Amino acid sequence: MTTVERPAYRVIGTRPIRPDGVEKVTGKALYGADIRLPGMIYGKILRSPHAHARIRAIDTSAAERIPGVLAVVTHADLPAAADRVEELGESAVNVKEVSENILASEKVLYRGHAVAAVAATSPHIAEEALDAIRVDYEVLPPVLDVLDAMREDAPLLDENRRTRTLMTGELSEKPSNVASYNRFQHGDLEAAFAEADIVVEREFRTKMVHQGYIEPQNSTANWNADGTLTIWTSTQGAFAVRNLVAEVLRMPIARVRVIPMEIGGGFGGKLPIYLDPVAALLSKKSGRPVKIVMSRTEVFEATGPTSGTVIRVKAAAKGDRLTAVQAHLYYEAGAFPGSSVGAGSMTMLAPYNVENFDIHAYDIVVNKPKTAAYRAPGAPAAAFAIESVIDEICRTRAIDPLVFRKVNSARQGTRMVNGIAFPRIGHEECVEAAMQSPHYRSPIEGPYRGRGVASGYWFNGGMQSSVVVAVNTDGTVNLIEGSTDIGGTRASLAMQLAETLGIPYETIRPSVVDTDSIGHNDVTGGSRTTFATGMAVYEAGMAIRREMIARAAKLWGLPEDSVEYDGGIIRSKTDGRQFTFKELAAQSARTGGPITGKASLVARGVGGAYGTHIVDVEVDPETGKVTILRYTAVQDVGTAIHPSYVEGQIQGGVVQGIGWALNEEYVFDENGRMLNSSFLDYRMPTALDVPMIETVLVEVPNPGHPYGVRGVGEVPIVPPLAAIANAICDATGYRFTELPISPRRIVEALNGLTG
Repeated sequence: MTTVERPAYRVIGTRPIRPDGVEKVTGKALYGADIRLPGMIYGKILRSPHAHARIRAIDTSAAERIPGVLAVVTHADLPAAADRVEELGESAVNVKEVSENILASEKVLYRGHAVAAVAATSPHIAEEALDAIRVDYEVLPPVLDVLDAMREDAPLLDENRRTRTLMTGELSEKPSNVASYNRFQHGDLEAAFAEADIVVEREFRTKMVHQGYIEPQNSTANWNADGTLTIWTSTQGAFAVRNLVAEVLRMPIARVRVIPMEIGGGFGGKLPIYLDPVAALLSKKSGRPVKIVMSRTEVFEATGPTSGTVIRVKAAAKGDRLTAVQAHLYYEAGAFPGSSVGAGSMTMLAPYNVENFDIHAYDIVVNKPKTAAYRAPGAPAAAFAIESVIDEICRTRAIDPLVFRKVNSARQGTRMVNGIAFPRIGHEECVEAAMQSPHYRSPIEGPYRGRGVASGYWFNGGMQSSVVVAVNTDGTVNLIEGSTDIGGTRASLAMQLAETLGIPYETIRPSVVDTDSIGHNDVTGGSRTTFATGMAVYEAGMAIRREMIARAAKLWGLPEDSVEYDGGIIRSKTDGRQFTFKELAAQSARTGGPITGKASLVARGVGGAYGTHIVDVEVDPETGKVTILRYTAVQDVGTAIHPSYVEGQIQGGVVQGIGWALNEEYVFDENGRMLNSSFLDYRMPTALDVPMIETVLVEVPNPGHPYGVRGVGEVPIVPPLAAIANAICDATGYRFTELPISPRRIVEALNGLTG
């Protein structure tokens, strides 16, 4: 571990057992599909077989007559949705488009688009009823490629959509599949290109990939007789589900209660809603609780993967300086606007100090599933492009690629492309740690073996968090929070509270509760929870410290400024009298009643994070198989609250990046049908495909957080795509510009079969 100066902590930096560990490893933890309610029935959804078609008519009469079918719904059962934007945390959505995605009205815009739903006394009867629904489609030609979608003669997904130029707010005169256009520019690009020693220009392509969570989407809804609605669901944000369901169903927020279940993976893919309003409508019609669980095929075809992209980059260097970058980013949004191109365009150059740049960002709708966030959404594809070009510059100029990155590194005060100056950041320290690592100092030898490096950045999030902390009379503490625990945040939050109060970690009892039981919490996404909810935990802990000082002062008959709180001891400054935390907690009833602390805040002081990765590969030229020989991920983690979970986040992100680089992709035929919508055909890495991922934790504390926290979950997926591509280039001499770099593509390239 590389450490930049930090205080000596008692709890932070240790590796205790996670509070929810026993329930999860013994199978007692309840996930969304585990819900069993009295009288519960089962919902199924009819989905479009076409990627693009107009709905002429839907006949549900035959399905309604089947014994055991208790409810059938279509878009006609949804209230007219408001044409307004709702913030989800990592993204924003238009409520009308969310409603259209939940159940299609006039058109279906991708294969798998929901058209109708049924609820029956058994899943089998519900499936039978789906077959009885008759939908009259007028099949339309689909558009499946971003560049094709931009053509003037391209089929339009929405004849009323016009391109919005984000810099001015202007709308194009003609309808278009380009939902929005944005631009960031600075300096004199033409002069920088003219004066450069080297200019490299390339086009890069990536395919849609899925987050690959194990647990499919699910929702159970009970529309109560009093008009209130309770939803049990697997989600990264219970409050986002509550707010969106209330918007889509035109209900008061206070009438919707969302109970978040344990979550079997999300990575951004469980931020949107798909099933909750449908289950709610079926429950309202049937008068029974309704549960819907997606199949794996439905997850692939009808939930949000990340964007496929086309990125064109032109970069220049003079000497050892990166002097200019021009980039055009075209991102698939899927059926409705809202790709991650904005984040891609803003993170692309974040590791570097580049004076001259011109970045064009296009959000483009195509006849594929509406995209969703996936771990640092937008950044991996953008990093693949720029980091590959930087590697080519270094290779051509015979410059050490890490030396080049250090010389050109962004530092405190460097401005992002949007003009905002960085606070204290740690990219330079990451590059230095990578240069000094045993991995980088080791030789890479042998035929068809190569080494690659790459850097990456993610903003991290702040947003809203609320917590309540209650002290029990035996000295234990209940921590009540509303942030879904995906990566061990129950532990990281409990550790920060224990550090603040100076008491043992084991005395903290954290609970994730429903939307009726705590103030608003934004989603678990953007690597915000340990940072933002941790800040709320700190503030609540400090409130308890102040309260305990007041209680002790009252007992001793002293002014409060004569009492201090230090490491779980409340002590008189004048005569040395003291209480332990546990002793004073036991006297709460006679000193004023229960001792509680709470905090609700919008977290400021977010610290962005960087990673620099090194990878060694071996390529089999006959089969095209790429073996990852060694992988080291260096990352500025601010302060590692729980180092084991930090390392696990980094290792998990790297493995997902390896899959994206080498194997994973959505494969569509010319009609927009996904051909590999199962884990049998969608190739994700297994333990047999990756070595132990080595981690180097660089700690450059974030000055905006009391414990120096930076989010860690997003960054590790950003560098792998480029690092692996650069390593394969080193091994084979061939520059791959399209992902995944699958065995087929390698064999074709090395044998001159690419055309």
